[in-house]
Amino acid sequence: MTHPIIFDTDPGVDDAQAIAIALAHPEIELLGMTTTYGNVDVSTATHNALLLAELADKSIPVAQGAAAPLVKPRHPAPAHIHGANGLGDIELPSLQGQAESRSAAQFIVDTINARPGEVSLVAVGPLGNLAAALQLDPTLVDKVKQVVVMGGSIREGGNVTPVAEANIFNDPHAAARVLTAGWPLVMVGLDVTHRCVLTPSHMARIEAGQGKLGQVLAGSYAFYRAFYQEMLGIDGCCPHDSCALAWLVKPELFTTHRGHLNVATEGEAEGQTIFAPENRGYIEPRWSQTPLADVCLGVDGDAVVEWITATLA
Repeated sequence: MTHPIIFDTDPGVDDAQAIAIALAHPEIELLGMTTTYGNVDVSTATHNALLLAELADKSIPVAQGAAAPLVKPRHPAPAHIHGANGLGDIELPSLQGQAESRSAAQFIVDTINARPGEVSLVAVGPLGNLAAALQLDPTLVDKVKQVVVMGGSIREGGNVTPVAEANIFNDPHAAARVLTAGWPLVMVGLDVTHRCVLTPSHMARIEAGQGKLGQVLAGSYAFYRAFYQEMLGIDGCCPHDSCALAWLVKPELFTTHRGHLNVATEGEAEGQTIFAPENRGYIEPRWSQTPLADVCLGVDGDAVVEWITATLA
């Protein structure tokens, strides 16, 4: 089975790992990448997406999108996590290609309308491009095959606030629109990505198998690994964005629960994803009035990391 996808991304070290998977896996048809701010500013995200595809000797359309949140002020990019260039501040080769003239939102609309019922949207950054695409064409909810969002947290707590995951916190208003739009959606959040650790031995196998792209993946990994050693005390990194692709291809490695999602858009809980399980009663019905979605709450982390490594090695 082949999965035609649009990969919405803000590369980013873990984005780079996921992009390598999308370029390499025989069951993934990468129709294009759309870029957003987040781990880096949007122009750097676009540069990195184009470069990573070139390093894999692939010609993939890249469309630039959201440069800032819908409503709130933009926070600075986390250079201490991904480096100022998004790829661990390693020296990068020169770039030959350039982005599409279309916006990311228009690229999403055009691509899904050209292949209704076939295309999955895999979004691993702030969700402004998907929100903008819905604004352009609300009928996308009935035409997209599925939407896979790497973001959010239900039981795990947050990574940028006590309760919020970075992608959702960066643009909670866009996230609220996307997570409650009513299209087929699964959220792959910190509840599962924090159970997956890509170790140095895994990365050594990936570097050996990926040529020029492998050198960039390994070099940027070293920077990212240092952050995880300091913050979480693990020797490796959590391959957050690759987990979204793992769910797409190997959903049996995950345990999902169905229910209603909401997003806090202001206050101390800004960016928190709130999950009300299907058919669970609460003191008021307001948490269970959004469309049903699936949320990943369990995972075989070792199997996911082995899948990532085997795909790239």
